[in-house]
Amino acid sequence: GIVKHETEYDVADAEGFEPEKRGTLEAQLANPADEIAYNAHDLDDGLRSGLITPRDLRGVAWWERLKESIGWEENHFTELVRHRIIRRFIGLMVTDLVTETARRLEAAGPRSVEDLRNLPENVVSFSPETTRMNRELKTFLYNHLYRHPRVIRMQKKAEWVITRLFEAYIDEPAQLPLEVQRRAEEEGDLYRVVCDYIAGMTDRFALQEYAKLFDPHERV
Repeated sequence: GIVKHETEYDVADAEGFEPEKRGTLEAQLANPADEIAYNAHDLDDGLRSGLITPRDLRGVAWWERLKESIGWEENHFTELVRHRIIRRFIGLMVTDLVTETARRLEAAGPRSVEDLRNLPENVVSFSPETTRMNRELKTFLYNHLYRHPRVIRMQKKAEWVITRLFEAYIDEPAQLPLEVQRRAEEEGDLYRVVCDYIAGMTDRFALQEYAKLFDPHERV
């Protein structure tokens, strides 16, 4: 099931994995469901933060369709308008996915899970037009949101904090909480334990730890 939407590296040792076959319907649904969630969240986040504006989005097929769908004529862009646009965006993508999947199922006519897995292509899919619009939107978001100077600066700050925390814990494991130290001793793999410890941190906790380790004025 789930290995069907993992990378080759992730599934290299997956027992019984048959890469030449399609996934089950549940497995096939994972990627388009993620695409809906990520596209909607990132568009909403970009608009809410002001990193992208309605003016920036002019000409993007999805944006033009959404404006027309809710009857917004580019007057005052309010929080309510943003909410309506994102809600409609999710609704249209879900409707398209269901409609195209139903069409493909009817055309292929699988009678069993094995029939489904032996088909030459996935049946759970967006329509060609929506696939094209999604690709265009992703390109826009990459150029205008993910590569925005403010976003890049925050990414670099995060990389710096995580790297410094890792180096500090490896250099002196006694700075780790006692339970983490005990786990490292039991498992004999300090690097793995430190990675797991940092991976479990929230952003706020990581910044607090960084301050405690490197700010001489911060209470430890």
